Formats: sequence, structure tokens, C-alpha cells
Amino acid sequence: MSKKFWEFKNQATDEADLYMYLEIASWGGGYYAHSAKSFKSELDALGDIKTLNVYINSPGGDVFEGVAIYNMLKRHKATVNMHVDGLAASIASVIAMAGDTITIPSNAMLMIHNAWVYTAGNAKDLREAADMLDKVDEGPIRQAYLAKAGDKLAEDDLIALMEAETWLTAQEAFDYGLCDVVGQSKQIAALAGKELLAKYRNVPAAIAPKEEPPEPENGLSEERRNEIARNAQLELQNLQSYLGGIING
Repeated sequence: MSKKFWEFKNQATDEADLYMYLEIASWGGGYYAHSAKSFKSELDALGDIKTLNVYINSPGGDVFEGVAIYNMLKRHKATVNMHVDGLAASIASVIAMAGDTITIPSNAMLMIHNAWVYTAGNAKDLREAADMLDKVDEGPIRQAYLAKAGDKLAEDDLIALMEAETWLTAQEAFDYGLCDVVGQSKQIAALAGKELLAKYRNVPAAIAPKEEPPEPENGLSEERRNEIARNAQLELQNLQSYLGGIING
């Protein structure tokens, strides 16, 4: 079973932490263990907490899974303190907008863009898919940003930013009203979801997925062959040591 994209941790009877450090998805074909329904169940199990601290480092993922989480957090009675630890991209940036306060360290980023989808079919099918994407952009995604930004971000400017797939620094997000505090830079674990990041157009070089060097056409590289040989030698030594213990026991 795949690891869920969220993790709740109780800090005290009236405070809890929520970590979202993976791609937002509904793994297992939408089964209960990885669904918004399961997320709600765990959120409700925290009880009558007063403070929920949310930490995000996510490349985004499933739109409606993320919209459901955004709405749950928005209507929660606790004060929601949102922290973008590394990257809040795509639908993860929408979830970030659910915070009563949003803090982005100076070395973290927010990415906003128009929704996209894999589809197939005839011309009618594709037009319907495009119309649906327009509704998603105009509705849950765009409105989440505008609700947070207030008069600091005009809708026409937001439309242009989303169409361009814009990667915002913490200071830029603050200037647009999309965060409340620019925090100090911090070290975090490497971001999961490299496959999803590779699909975006304007990923900054600092976080762009690194291409693996190709294997030589005639087989394994010399470095890889040496690594295999070293591992084999270690396994042989371990085996000899283990058998010696049995024989001499």
C-alpha cells in the first residue's frame, strides 16, 4: 500500500501538526485509505483542537482531492497556521491558501498555473474537456487565490500569472497577498514527485529533476561494474563470516 500524502501528529490536547510532503493524489484508485474521506476521518479524530499547524512540500497533483482538503481546512474551527516548507505547487498551492496565516521561508516557492488533464476522444470530447478545465480554473482554483489576496491581486493579473505557469518567490507571493509572512530560509528533505515536476514548463533550475546519465551502448558503465563487484565481495565476506560462526559454534 502506498504511503498517504498526509501525516497528522498530535502536539498537545489542543494543538496538532499536519505534514503534506508528497504528491496530492488518491492512490489505490480512490480507495478509502487514500481518499479525502479518510483525510476527514483523521482530521476529525484530532478532536476539538484550537491550533493546526500545516507543513507543505508538494509538487501538486489531483485537483479535486486537493480542493476537498482545502475546503475541510477552511471550515475547520481551529486556527490553521500554514507553512510552505519547500514548494507548494499547483493544487498544493491552493491548499496553502486555506491557512489563517501563511508563512513562506525566503528559500521556498509557490507555483500557480492552469489545470491540465490527460484525455482522449473525438473533437466533441476534447471540447468538453477544455470547457471543464476552464470551469476548474475559474472556480475552485482562481477563487482560492483571490479570497486570500484580496485587493492586492486583480483577477486579470491572476489569470495572466496562471496562464504563464508562474513560480513565485516568498517575497513575490507576499507582494501579491498570497502569504502573510516571509520567513527565514530553512533546510528540508528532498521533494518527492520528480515525475510530476518534470511535466511543468518553468521549473526553476534549483529544484528541476536531474537527468540520469545514459548507460553506455555496450552495457554497464565501468563505475557501475566496479560497484557490483564491490557489493559481491562484501556479500561473500559476510557469508564466510556467518558460516564460520556455525562451524565453530
